[in-house]
Amino acid sequence: MANSMSEQLQQDMECEGLLECIHGLKQLDKECFRAMVESDEPLTIDEVAERVDRERSTAYRSIQRLLQSGFIQKEQVNYDQGGYYHVYYPTDPTQISNDMQRMLNDWYAKMGQLIQEFEDKYEHVEDTPTVAEG
Repeated sequence: MANSMSEQLQQDMECEGLLECIHGLKQLDKECFRAMVESDEPLTIDEVAERVDRERSTAYRSIQRLLQSGFIQKEQVNYDQGGYYHVYYPTDPTQISNDMQRMLNDWYAKMGQLIQEFEDKYEHVEDTPTVAEG
């Protein structure tokens, strides 16, 4: 991933790059998300782990990041004889897009504020001499 904004603008990005760029998700997170999107029904953690060929605990951590970022949903399934388990499925893409657009708008407003603060702080600096005159 590029470090600066100018580097990010120069590199070729795919839409999945938004997962990393906006939410800081990792490659495994993208793989787990893709596995859920490609499934016709919600998946358990064990099923996700199998599809991405990782240990259950590793898949679990990735799924927690996806839940936290709002990319997937969790649903409890109850057994008839008692007990339950959870299944996971992707959030509606329109909702994800709206959330990312809102986050981008917030970021844009914050950057505009910081740019204005920069200008206010340094606009009078050019009036003061920087080199001692001899």
